[in-house]
Amino acid sequence: MSILRTILLVLMTWSCSFSTFAQEISIKVNKRFLNLPVSQSQDRGNMKFIVGDEEERTFKIRLASEEPDYWVFADVSALKGKTIKVYYDGNSSGLAKIYQEDKINGQESLYQEANRPQYHFTTKRGWINDPNGMIYSEGEYHLFYQHNPYEREWENMSWGHAVSTDMVHWQELPTALYPDSMGTMFSGSTVTDYNNTAGFNKGSTPAMIAFYTVDSPEKQVQCMAYSLDKGRTWTKYNKNPLIDSKDKWGTKDTRDPRVFWYRPGNHWVMVLNERDGHSIYTSQNMKEWKYESHITGFWECPDLFELSVDGDPADTKWVMYGASGTYMLGAFDGKTFIPEAGKFQYTTGALYAAQTFANMPETDPRRIQIGWGRIDQPAMPFNGMMLLPTELTLRKTKNGPRLFSQPIEETSTLFEKVQQWSSLTSNDANEKLKVCYDAEGLRIKTTIKLSHATSAGLKLFGQQIIDYDLNNNTINGVFYSPEDMTSMELSADIYIDKTSIEVFIDGGVYSYAMERKPTANNAEGLQFWGNSIEVTDLQLYSVKSIWNSEP
Repeated sequence: MSILRTILLVLMTWSCSFSTFAQEISIKVNKRFLNLPVSQSQDRGNMKFIVGDEEERTFKIRLASEEPDYWVFADVSALKGKTIKVYYDGNSSGLAKIYQEDKINGQESLYQEANRPQYHFTTKRGWINDPNGMIYSEGEYHLFYQHNPYEREWENMSWGHAVSTDMVHWQELPTALYPDSMGTMFSGSTVTDYNNTAGFNKGSTPAMIAFYTVDSPEKQVQCMAYSLDKGRTWTKYNKNPLIDSKDKWGTKDTRDPRVFWYRPGNHWVMVLNERDGHSIYTSQNMKEWKYESHITGFWECPDLFELSVDGDPADTKWVMYGASGTYMLGAFDGKTFIPEAGKFQYTTGALYAAQTFANMPETDPRRIQIGWGRIDQPAMPFNGMMLLPTELTLRKTKNGPRLFSQPIEETSTLFEKVQQWSSLTSNDANEKLKVCYDAEGLRIKTTIKLSHATSAGLKLFGQQIIDYDLNNNTINGVFYSPEDMTSMELSADIYIDKTSIEVFIDGGVYSYAMERKPTANNAEGLQFWGNSIEVTDLQLYSVKSIWNSEP
């Protein structure tokens, strides 16, 4: 610990009327952050910030009583000049370690940590899971997400917030929605109320309205909040909740509202996961909701949207999916989804709870998705990640229309082709791959041609990235039949980051993500394997970090 910080801590202790036994300190805020020490071996306790007579926030934290494993922070810039009383009901020894500063502890190494993904969004500190409220508004793409700001594990569910101008480079903003007396902030969606249907607009400024689930031990209810300053600050609706359907369904599993404007019916639609599937609600003002219908077979995080088939506006299908990525194709009349085909699966592996952007500009009708990567970030003060943004399209296949998923065009700015070869034996290809043996960050595009109806693929330090079994028609154990049923070839676009691998097969008809798990003591790097396979195309791309490059 630096001499300066020691002096600051002593001064704060003198001025804070600190008492270990009282489990309370008072801090007059004159800096942006309170830095809080965390130890994963410490039991959780409840911390409370009181300003005046009002409770500003309450959260659980493993406050380190001895040497911390890492530090997290509370942004208190909005409280400058005010005095915060900090209460803690756990081991209060750690209260003396709390200090305020205009930078977070570890700022010097931020985004340069050993296991920090270099081209996937991660939060500065704490845990993240489901993407929430993804929306384009006034030149910015907003990514809200399930967030625990105070630990690298799940707890204290809040809405984190980041913005981008290209969906690739992200600026993290202060937490948007904190837990309140009703409960914690679970997943949901946002819309822009151009027609002031909810009555929250101010002059010519349309309200951005967030719909979210509040979770408590007893039940889950649906609520709303609005923002008039580009999502920077939020006001929760004073008549929440909007929907309380526990009694109707006999379960507390009612969550994750996905709201959008249904233009043909001139009304709002909410898709809400309830018990065993997705329910449809409608509203004129977003405050009063009418139950319309229900379809079984989905769990959590619904999405529902219309896509053209092969870009033909006269041929469209509605896509409904849940958190696992399984989907149905069908028709939707604004009140009822009528399934026509499915369920299908276009992605597997680490991706979960993906959502698509709302309110895309009229000049860009793409349906763009971001999913949570259920991938551990070992020994880091943060955990979880967002996977690459991908464009979803519907294309005709031998089995009918199917979803395809491919990284958006904007991601191409991160990758520069450095080598390309064709018609290589696997041994020759493996020699070429030695130039990227460490694979800290890499993109590989390749096509392999099998000579036998057996297995072949690609490994990274002993971990199977691709295991294509032509006899059983499986990729990494998942059934896969190419468009040309007799083809001996397989193409893959592979994205390797520090802790993750994403693979897009045959133009995105199938994709999967996985955590990097190299075999212990394996020094082989990237290796093609298989019985006399031919690597008909091999392209290597270097990678730019999103943390030190401009959009």
